[in-house]
Amino acid sequence: MKKTLLALLMTSALAFPVSAMAATENLRESALELFKPLPSTIPALKDNKITDEKIELGKKLFFDPRLSASGVFSCNSCHNLATGGADNLETSIGHGWQRGPRNSPTVFNSVLNEAQFWDGRASDLKEQAKGPIQASVEMANTPENVVKTLKSIPAYVKEFQESFPKEKDPVTFDNMARAIEAYEATLLTPSPFDAWLNGNDDALTAEQKKGLALFIDKGCTACHNGVNVGGNGYYPFGLIEKPGAEILPADDKGRFAVTETADDEYVFRAAPLRNVALTAPYFHSGKVWSLETAVAIMAESQLGEKLNDQEVKDIVAFLHSLTGKAPTTTIPVLPASTAATPRPTAEVIKQ
Repeated sequence: MKKTLLALLMTSALAFPVSAMAATENLRESALELFKPLPSTIPALKDNKITDEKIELGKKLFFDPRLSASGVFSCNSCHNLATGGADNLETSIGHGWQRGPRNSPTVFNSVLNEAQFWDGRASDLKEQAKGPIQASVEMANTPENVVKTLKSIPAYVKEFQESFPKEKDPVTFDNMARAIEAYEATLLTPSPFDAWLNGNDDALTAEQKKGLALFIDKGCTACHNGVNVGGNGYYPFGLIEKPGAEILPADDKGRFAVTETADDEYVFRAAPLRNVALTAPYFHSGKVWSLETAVAIMAESQLGEKLNDQEVKDIVAFLHSLTGKAPTTTIPVLPASTAATPRPTAEVIKQ
């Protein structure tokens, strides 16, 4: 069936239009068994009702560097909405100009991931939002200091009251995370691939369709499937052949740090591939800057397939169809600090 799919696409250009239509429909039918288009509305969140007030508050908090101890880093620092929802660095720079241990994943469409972080240690975005704020190499703050900061700013107190109207004391660390999650849930990027899945035959080029057929035929969809084309399972990096330490650092054992189970050594959550063309460098180590190289490495490491140059080119063409339209974002004007707002504590830490 799979080989027939690819053969149909390769010969349809020489055939009459009905053959081309049949090939496209055959491919779409197979694709819809593996993928889903983005939802047309904001996904519902567990234990977190989305409201306009909460989204607006979460947006301000996402851009507010006062959530960091130094007053320098915000969520947007590592998940920059202007650069694909990531920071385009090998590993992110945080408190005291320290470098974090892993590459920053994109925030776009992250609400659709099964879990957050490369090792899946956060089950959802509100849990994820708390992690970097407290991590010593990222924002290096404490929940107590964050709450003290937010309560010192009357405009924030008012917005928390409007966002969580049934709570007597709404300015909490948990509610901060809920507001950020509500905002991040809006960061969906519909792409040409979604339009094609929804029936627009012209949304993908012939090369992109050929690349999609190869992506399916070669077995890439074993890990990269679903609405986010990944982000929904855990797999060993180097299932067939482990890459060298320059790509797979020996001291980062992935999900093993979460489960302490030997079978989880060097196991990572499958990267979601939406907007992958915008988010170099690649892999949890951030060691590969070329998307073509990343595709070739994954084929050899995970599938035992040595792709030729044309196959790599076609698959990369398909991956470009996953580049979506980011929501228009106006950087919010943040409420002013007061005399009671904790002062930033900046320092340079030598590594």
